Amino acid sequence: MKKVIIWVAALVITLSAAIYQRATGPTYPLKLDAELAGKDFDFKLTRSASIGEGCTVEIPKSDLFDKAEIVYRKYPGNFDFDTLKMQLSAENWQVQLPVQPAAAKLEYYAVLKNEDDKVLYQNMQNTAVVRFKGDVPKYILVPHVIAMFLAMLFSTAAALMAIFKIGNFRRIAFITLGLLVLGGLILGPIVQYYAFGDAWTGWPVGQDLTDNKLLITVLAWIGAVLLNYKKPRKWAVIVAAIVLLAVYSIPHSARGSEYNYDTGEVQTG
Repeated sequence: MKKVIIWVAALVITLSAAIYQRATGPTYPLKLDAELAGKDFDFKLTRSASIGEGCTVEIPKSDLFDKAEIVYRKYPGNFDFDTLKMQLSAENWQVQLPVQPAAAKLEYYAVLKNEDDKVLYQNMQNTAVVRFKGDVPKYILVPHVIAMFLAMLFSTAAALMAIFKIGNFRRIAFITLGLLVLGGLILGPIVQYYAFGDAWTGWPVGQDLTDNKLLITVLAWIGAVLLNYKKPRKWAVIVAAIVLLAVYSIPHSARGSEYNYDTGEVQTG
């Protein structure tokens, strides 16, 4: 029963960390709250797109406005804005942004108008930035996501076992390291290569924050496993688990690959 409680607690912590990381990441849709005619109107602007499928921006249909536009430009840099008129369908307004190279970004905002072209709302001060990425095969992406999630789960369980002296935390630590190597060091670079054209952009070749925090985590768990190889050292597992939890608090894809429109190259950091 105690082991069940340990695993349930580990699952709750892992799910909470995963949700927090996704919700605070730069690719999570931008939530906006517009006030139109004294009424609230909520909608989202996408911040992640595939070069294969493109980027479709959608705004829910409403009687509070009659026209909708998207104003966009290349990002970063001092580029001129262009305007696209959104088309009304049965349920929403939508428009397709121009497809960009992998790792390229577009900055954009929505403009809502009445039938006389009077601007009712625009989020110029809180723009969305969408990053384009290459299409990653599901047979690579799905195992990567599962392995990284399980690594967090087993890491948390190992720490709880060490703290409360329940179960074989050393064995769980070995499994954690294996999952990190599989999901992070093997599948991770393959995912990144498909998405942005480079397998590894962390230290020592780049400053990609996602790659660097993975490297720190793997090194912490290698140390924990080596220190526990011959005899139990609970503190090492607890420290490694804390490191993993700490890096999970850093938004995914922050300071990642970015296409430079001036040089035509992908840079990191």
